[in-house]
Amino acid sequence: MVNLRSAREIAAMRRAGLAVWGAHQTASSVVRPGVTTAEIDQAVEAFFVSQRAVPLFKGVPGKVPFPAACCISVNDEVVHGIPGPRVLLAGDVVSVDTGCSVNGWCGDSAVTYPVGDIAPDVQKLLDCTSGVLAMAIQLMASKSRWSDVATEMAKYVRDYGFSVVENFVGHGIGRNMHEEPQVPNFCTPAFRRNHDFELKPGLVIAVEPMVNMGTKKVRGMPDHWTQTTVDGRPSAHFEHTVAITENGPIVLTSAPLAEELSAVAV
Repeated sequence: MVNLRSAREIAAMRRAGLAVWGAHQTASSVVRPGVTTAEIDQAVEAFFVSQRAVPLFKGVPGKVPFPAACCISVNDEVVHGIPGPRVLLAGDVVSVDTGCSVNGWCGDSAVTYPVGDIAPDVQKLLDCTSGVLAMAIQLMASKSRWSDVATEMAKYVRDYGFSVVENFVGHGIGRNMHEEPQVPNFCTPAFRRNHDFELKPGLVIAVEPMVNMGTKKVRGMPDHWTQTTVDGRPSAHFEHTVAITENGPIVLTSAPLAEELSAVAV
């Protein structure tokens, strides 16, 4: 069942979204050559503590409960990387995916950051992935069903010469980090027939394209969490929590407006 949220509930989710935005400002300030992925995670968790926000990722069940506030994935790591002693090098790209709850409402967002100067083809990958997310949000104002948005997303990525990851998709979000519906970044006949959903006011979803430079295929690592590209080529990941209102889509994990600045301190 897809939960539709009231204007008051969406406003409450915006507070969580602002905390997630602040967490990414913190991460961005830490990312540089010589920093470990654990240091990024520690800075983000400390920021959440300062905001009285509860990290959503830490303790997520699995064969091994997820041990950190962020999923941090480097280069060919697609998603769910575990922060640790790995040192970032100039030319790397690092995807930071994090979320929190504030007063019982959730926010979730991901950004892939360049570490120093990166190769032009890798910058093109980041531009494609951030661009397809921006396009999807824009299309949510004019399309009536998600399948129409997802079809355009897949075409956008193909036109760049890259591939959309199909093993992982976005999701509904609200009181829980993962709710219905599932939100793919591509469209299959089976999805359109059995799982498509309307884009109508009150819908809140986490839209998160993951784009690979080479094959869309991924494989799991022995740590039970990290997913990498099968061909070892780079991957990028961008995500926003987006609500549809009577006035169109709004990004709940975007930068604060002037009147919201007091709600988050970075």
